[in-house]
Amino acid sequence: MLRHWFLMRGSIPRLLELTYWPIMQMVTWGFITQFLASESSLIAQAAGIFIAAVLLWDVMFRGNLGLCLSFMEEMWARNLGHLFVSPLRPLELVAALMAMSVIRTLIGILPATALAYLFYAYNIYDMGLPLLAFFINMLAMGWVIGLLVSALVLRLGLGAESLPWILIFAFWPISGIYYPMDVLPGWLQAIGYSFPPAHVFEGMRQVLFEGTVHWGHLAAAVGLNGLYLGLATLFFLHVFRVARVRGLLLNIGE
Repeated sequence: MLRHWFLMRGSIPRLLELTYWPIMQMVTWGFITQFLASESSLIAQAAGIFIAAVLLWDVMFRGNLGLCLSFMEEMWARNLGHLFVSPLRPLELVAALMAMSVIRTLIGILPATALAYLFYAYNIYDMGLPLLAFFINMLAMGWVIGLLVSALVLRLGLGAESLPWILIFAFWPISGIYYPMDVLPGWLQAIGYSFPPAHVFEGMRQVLFEGTVHWGHLAAAVGLNGLYLGLATLFFLHVFRVARVRGLLLNIGE
């Protein structure tokens, strides 16, 4: 974790990359929200709903990339073998990757939330404690995807390094980010509700429209994240153990 912190802290391009995309998405969707607020009474009831949605989606996206990129930088540098000359345990590696994911996500998201307030007078923190619950659940789902992708890259080689960008966007249409879940066909709703993001975005809309917390959605998100995160961690540790036995830590190719 310290290695990646020192590397990131001393690299202006890396810091700019972390903040660039959340800010660009927030600015783009902020102006779309301003336009729709003047055209739709529904949107006017909860100004900033698209800004909140894109920021929460970016938490999951950044959580995934923060974990994956920290791991793949070790692979690109051919450094995994050197790391495990030390007493570092695989589970400690997972914990450090998650910690770096939190740091990278906060660096990316906090400036975007500040600009949302400056540009559009929208303060996402007005949601209060529900926002913290949404943030943690989206971050945890990002970790699930990040661990799965990292395990696949470790097993399949660096030729699979595009998976972090591919896999996460499979959740885009079934998560109800910018529209309610009942817009989807019934069978697709069932698939969407089997993952935490759909529950988070439905809960977010209820907080913004009605000012109440839907405890059912929140409990479902927490339960699903706990299940998936446990399974993803076990899968990563299993693949890591196989990679160590087969010598893949020292022989990483395309």
